[in-house]
Amino acid sequence: MNTLRAWFFRPVPLARIAMLRLFVYAFVPIDVLLLHTSGYYHGWADPFWYRPMLVGEFLHLPPASALLVEVLKWGSVVFALLALTGKFPRLFGWAVAICWIWYQYVAFSYGKVDHDRGDFVLALALLPTVGLAHLSDKRKSEAAGFALVSIQIVAIFTYFLSSWAKIRFGGGWEWLESATVVRAVLRRGTPVGELFLHIPWSLTAMQYIMFFAELTSPIIFFVPEKWRRRLVAAWYLFHLSVSLTIGIAFWPHLVMMLAFLPLEEYKDKLVGFVRRRRDGGLDDKDGKPEPEPPDEQATSPSAEERSAKT
Repeated sequence: MNTLRAWFFRPVPLARIAMLRLFVYAFVPIDVLLLHTSGYYHGWADPFWYRPMLVGEFLHLPPASALLVEVLKWGSVVFALLALTGKFPRLFGWAVAICWIWYQYVAFSYGKVDHDRGDFVLALALLPTVGLAHLSDKRKSEAAGFALVSIQIVAIFTYFLSSWAKIRFGGGWEWLESATVVRAVLRRGTPVGELFLHIPWSLTAMQYIMFFAELTSPIIFFVPEKWRRRLVAAWYLFHLSVSLTIGIAFWPHLVMMLAFLPLEEYKDKLVGFVRRRRDGGLDDKDGKPEPEPPDEQATSPSAEERSAKT
């Protein structure tokens, strides 16, 4: 139990939480206003089609009205922009969490539930619990560690449970030899994906790779930090290939995979690089820092040394 607690509450720099908040809260307006991945039109839907989810049954949430949808939509945007300032992180953080999660609930109560949003829901709920954190905050926090580990677990089990669902609901092990990806390419394929239709075995191989990558995804928790970063990069490449093939991008999930990375280290390196370039401290030929001029006081002999020589 001590080992498990130490893993869940491993202190991490608060700057990492501050960086992750920037990505999370910046994504909310993009998602609501540009991606339109939520059911912003469900406020005009007939309440007959409303099927409350478990949380809706527990909280007795009524069918959404057009006014409620607009309030949730613009509330998500306004509170996300306020949360980006870093001020009142709990107040603005929970406000955007309530608006955005309820906005998603409205969409999912009239149709399918997008599984790529579970970790983002958890992030919006947990990030405000950490409290104040700024981009240069070197202090370490157990609350920050717990929030990051929780997001990581849900993000990875999004993959793992997807592989389990393929076996349980997708036709058993025959799913591996099915035409699922072929059908996806025919429905919403891209020019890149259509090229693979002429190589049928390649799409079947893609299904095998996809399934076993999802099935073994929890291994990321048992590898050294260097390999963990490489696995995250591999998952980003995987999602890039899916986007290029069938035009699907799991945007909120892609943001959540950043929870595995030392964002504050990347930020410090980028800031240092920009400062060196701005101050002219990089040699244009090889990109290495120019040597600093010698300290005259350190190199010149002192008065006592000169008198001793004399």
